[in-house]
Amino acid sequence: MDKINPVGSLHTENDKSANPRLKISGTSPSGVFNTESSNRVKVVVIIGPTASGKSAIAIELAERFNGEIVSADSMQVYRYMDIGTAKPTKDQRKRVPHHLIDSVNPDEEFTAARYKDEAAKAIQEINNKGKNIFIVGGTGLYIRALTKGLFKGPCSDIKLRSELEMIAHSKEQIGESGRKYLHDKLKEIDPEAASKIHPNNIARIIRALEVYYLTNKPISVFQKEHSFSEEPYEVMKIGLPVDRKVLYKRIEDRVDDMIRSGFEEEVKGLLEMGYSPELKALNSLGYNEMINFIQDKYGLEKAIGEIKKNTKRYAKRQMTWFRKEADIRWFSVEEKDKIISLLDDFLASTPRTT
Repeated sequence: MDKINPVGSLHTENDKSANPRLKISGTSPSGVFNTESSNRVKVVVIIGPTASGKSAIAIELAERFNGEIVSADSMQVYRYMDIGTAKPTKDQRKRVPHHLIDSVNPDEEFTAARYKDEAAKAIQEINNKGKNIFIVGGTGLYIRALTKGLFKGPCSDIKLRSELEMIAHSKEQIGESGRKYLHDKLKEIDPEAASKIHPNNIARIIRALEVYYLTNKPISVFQKEHSFSEEPYEVMKIGLPVDRKVLYKRIEDRVDDMIRSGFEEEVKGLLEMGYSPELKALNSLGYNEMINFIQDKYGLEKAIGEIKKNTKRYAKRQMTWFRKEADIRWFSVEEKDKIISLLDDFLASTPRTT
């Protein structure tokens, strides 16, 4: 195979996608819900930005409808990372069994493809018990992978990925932020993918570059060809929008609670266990800022401010993603009775497979 040059420059045309408007109060493009039975396993997906209250309402619904919860949170899969990921409490997990929480160590790779496979196993396990399935979380890519499938791209190339990761974490060699450098390279070869991937999401940037360098084909083209049209389950997606001012106040309160609950000690403990600050898990929201404080890059007050600011930005990106999903039915948390009524109809005569 010819030598791959991760910093080579090729250009493709930009194709800007539409941005459908958010629909509120239980509306959906199809109007009336079709209650005809299906042979597919039914799953309820509870979606919302961080601090929207989805976990609390999901636990209440799962208790009411004899269900178990499969987490769709890309950070709650990691062990030892409890406070910064706002995992359900031990009491909440006693009330309702949760799956895909504390599944891997912080230095293990956990991708959307792996999530799809392991969540499918959890769904089958719950279904075999005769119980209902609730998918709960804010990681849009995981939810899309599970409910609509993923395109079958090339397997990861360890050498190429290592080269890209080295660039991502370097400044001296290229004279600028490695993450920004790689995101700029992605803009050159696949502007459509780059427009959808945040510059700090280095895992997705590297995967998009890897796909291109291995196939000479942009990842956005693979995604269009796949069209995310798989339908392995009969899905009811319920979204929980929150007024921006209210959401931002909740985020600020949550961060303050994290600090009071010992978040600094949690992060120090991870470092003392030998986990590298360069790991994907420890470069995540909250942990990265706290590590910068621990390493004396700035003070605690600035770290707290950065966590709050970046969490608000993350919540905004989550809602941007969810607005593009036309099959989500939106309800305020106060419309719980409407959600219950909808699920009464949806989960009636739920089919079981063996």
